[in-house]
Parts: sequence; C-alpha cells; structure tokens
Amino acid sequence: MQLKNIDKFYDSRFQRSFILKGINMEVKQGEFISIMGPSGAGKSTLLNIIGLLDEPSAGEYYFWDEPAHQIKEKQKVMYHRSHIGFIFQAFHLIDELNVYENIETPLVYRGVKGKERKALVADLLDRFNIVAKKDLFPGQLSGGQQQLVAIARAIIGKPKLLLADEPTGNLHSEQGEMIMKLLRKLNEEGMTIIQVTHSQENALYGTRIVKLVDGLIREDFPVDKK
Repeated sequence: MQLKNIDKFYDSRFQRSFILKGINMEVKQGEFISIMGPSGAGKSTLLNIIGLLDEPSAGEYYFWDEPAHQIKEKQKVMYHRSHIGFIFQAFHLIDELNVYENIETPLVYRGVKGKERKALVADLLDRFNIVAKKDLFPGQLSGGQQQLVAIARAIIGKPKLLLADEPTGNLHSEQGEMIMKLLRKLNEEGMTIIQVTHSQENALYGTRIVKLVDGLIREDFPVDKK
C-alpha cells in the first residue's frame, strides 16, 4: 500500500482544519507497523483511510496497487470481507448476536462451510479462554471480554491486512501480553499488521514505528530487535 501526499481536512465557513497533512507512507506486505502519537494526532483517521473506511480529502492512495480513490463501493465491501480485519476501539460487536455468532460472522460472509466454521470458532474460544461466554450477548460482557471477542472476530478469517486501534486498551496486562504475542505470531506467518498504540512496550512487538504529531509524520523508523 502506498499513501502519497494524503490530506484529511474539514472546512468550516472561515477556516480549514487539517487532521492529516502531507502523509507519505509505504506499507510492504508482511510489515508490522505501530502508529504512535498524542491524542488528536490523526492516528485513527489514518488507520480508517488505510482500511478504506474513510476517504482522504486530497492525495493518492494505492491499495494492493489499485487507486483506492477509484475503487467502487462494492469492491470495498469485497476487500473488507476477504482482505482486511479490524479491531476497533469501540468493538463494534453486533448486539443481537451472541459471542459465538459474532466471532463466526466473517466466515459466514465468506461462505466457509459449517463444519470448518465450527472448528475455527471453537479454537479461538478456547485460545482466548472464553468458551464459557459463547452464549452470552455483548451487553452481558465486561469491556475486556468484549475486546477479546472483537479480536477473535478480526483474526478468524486470517485477513491479509489487520488494522488494530489500541488492541489491548481494555485488557489487563496478562491478557494484553497474550494478544500482542498472538499478533506477532500472525505477523510472522505473513499477516500485515498496522496498530495504533500509546504503549511503547506494545510498539516494540512490531517491525516499524511511525510517529504522528499534529497530522504530520515526524518519525518513521524500524524497530531495533536486539
């Protein structure tokens, strides 16, 4: 993926407010990038543009070599179903579905057969230690449990690109470490991951750190793996 001179701004009557300004960034397959910066730096907006959930106000974005600004809505939906996994800060679980059904949803969209779906969901319920919660609905779960369900749902289809906005934000330290190790393992297996994080410790699980300040990339450097 390649972002060239990406701006994101909002115009009011008398002024233009920039959220992102002149973003140039290339993401190679198999990278694990941590986007860092203070609140309001534009981190989540950048993640949403990369994930085709938001459109830049100016500039060019090439997604798997296709100009994203020319991708039709139908194709974006196809990419979201087959290529991209999201871990949102707000979880975005489906309230009417129980834990099992929420995790299973991406596989249903992809037409994965029932027997295979069952095995994949069972594996993640077990791995995340939430088997006992499988029949509960999102409203019956704690924030940390909802986050685990959201992560399981995001990775179950083994997306090519995983976008994670503060993936361990609601988890206690042991759960957080388990999730970061899992993300590192998925990355080692070839998944491209871009996470937004405030945690220096979590950022070091990745291969590269991009620091945003006031909508500008101030630093972009590889993680020293010593």
